[in-house]
Amino acid sequence: MSPVLAGVLQMVALIAALALAYRPLGDYMAKVYSSDKHLRVEKWIYKGIGANPNTEMRWPSYLRGVLAFSAASVLFLYLLQRFQGSLPGSLGFSSIDPDQAFNTAASFVSNTNWQSYYGEQAMGHVVQTGGLAVQNFLSASVGIAVAVALVRGFARSRTGELGNFWSDLVRGTIRILLPISVIAAIVLVACGAIQNFSGIHEVGQFMGGSQQWNGGAVASQEAIKELGTNGGGYFNANSAHPFENPNAFSNLFEIFLILLIPFALTRTFGRMVGSLKQGYAILATMVTIWIGFTALMMWTEFAHHGPAFDIAGGAMEGKETRFGVGASSIFAVATTLTSTGAVDSFHSSFTGLGGGITMLGMQLGEIAPGGTGSGLYGMLIMAIIAVFIAGLMVGRTPEYLGKKIGTREIKFAACYILITPALVLVFTAAAMALPTPGNSMTNSGAHGFSEILYAYTSASNNNGSAFAGLNADTQWFNSTLGLAMLLGRFLPMVFVLALAGSLAEQKPVPATAGTLRTEKPLFTGLLVGAILIITGLTYFPALALGPLAEGLAS
Repeated sequence: MSPVLAGVLQMVALIAALALAYRPLGDYMAKVYSSDKHLRVEKWIYKGIGANPNTEMRWPSYLRGVLAFSAASVLFLYLLQRFQGSLPGSLGFSSIDPDQAFNTAASFVSNTNWQSYYGEQAMGHVVQTGGLAVQNFLSASVGIAVAVALVRGFARSRTGELGNFWSDLVRGTIRILLPISVIAAIVLVACGAIQNFSGIHEVGQFMGGSQQWNGGAVASQEAIKELGTNGGGYFNANSAHPFENPNAFSNLFEIFLILLIPFALTRTFGRMVGSLKQGYAILATMVTIWIGFTALMMWTEFAHHGPAFDIAGGAMEGKETRFGVGASSIFAVATTLTSTGAVDSFHSSFTGLGGGITMLGMQLGEIAPGGTGSGLYGMLIMAIIAVFIAGLMVGRTPEYLGKKIGTREIKFAACYILITPALVLVFTAAAMALPTPGNSMTNSGAHGFSEILYAYTSASNNNGSAFAGLNADTQWFNSTLGLAMLLGRFLPMVFVLALAGSLAEQKPVPATAGTLRTEKPLFTGLLVGAILIITGLTYFPALALGPLAEGLAS
């Protein structure tokens, strides 16, 4: 079987698996967030944290819950790392330096999971399981909660109430993420991923010295790492490491986990707003971009530009021979079009244009299908922008799902789409202008610039993957990337929840002959075009200096 055919067949199998899970999972999540009943374990949690799950919140209260919980999480994870040397199960590792502890705390709480450290050489069992793995669940649940709040804004009328943050947080964790992760972890253990609390073992000699590996609860963390679109690996090689990703089946299964909830949330959206066709329109937009990017990535990586590529069957540098070009391309697109950031190959070793595709996927806002929750609310923001553009073309006040998109709503949407590009471009410009950050670049020229641009794109969009050539463990990068991650995660949420509150207060307007039918293929095409044009106009100059220059020169 040719490598190209193998890649295509894996893509077909992945689509089939996602299609089978789409309806039951989407409907189940809609029931979870629409139910007024609480499980016994949930009642215990509410009592423990002193929250009343039946109290409806307006958007300022909902936002305060998000920010207060996330701030407490950052502080807890920071202190856990700082005191690691005094904790049991630390495997003899010392406490984490302040700048790296801040970076890691900001990273995992913001669902970014950027890592400027070697996981197997820095973090003990307590920090991995009690800190990082816990945040993998909670940060993902926060994202889904914010998305559900925006959906309620569309579904409700003449009220500013968006639900209860504490109830949404607990339900998302207990009823959705935890049970699926348990099943996924069992599958990964069956595939060969490790799951233990062993210490450090010498596994052989390597270049005259001993090679050592430590064990860990890898399969359980790998499951929520992918399912929650987190991305942080137990080992520095991430999902290219055989302890995390043993074989071709586990590789495809991990891609399935990455895409599962973001795609299924479009069904949840359609169910909660009372129109499944609206959910299908958003799904079609996501699928169109995802398949287009995957096809383009496979083309760039399979294209033969010399004898080495001819012999290898494609650009195999930086890719695992267990997976090959096809599976690596599918994984790279899935992880950068979502906020996952896990890698089974090294994006810096991709062709110039291939590396640019991974970068562009993040710069779209990671909305095809995006992160758990963040992908849906990001796509809905872009849908509002597309409706507004259509309204300008016909001279009509834009409407979406029966809600008028007025001055207030479009300001919130505009602020949302401007935050992340501003963070990426300002921080990249500062890093290139100052003398010290440039010393961290492994390469010069266009590829070196791509390393910096990729890092801030990854951090600001809460992706977490790296270009694998930048030494980011410096005070400058730990501090600025940590700041970019926090601002890139929580500032957009302010405008999402403000928009949700504004929409919930409105009275629905009836559809007329002049209303844009947002469930039709025409709107899907308009939405795809708006996403690509807005992103292109924003990032094209920066991309031209990096991956485009490198790709066209090769």
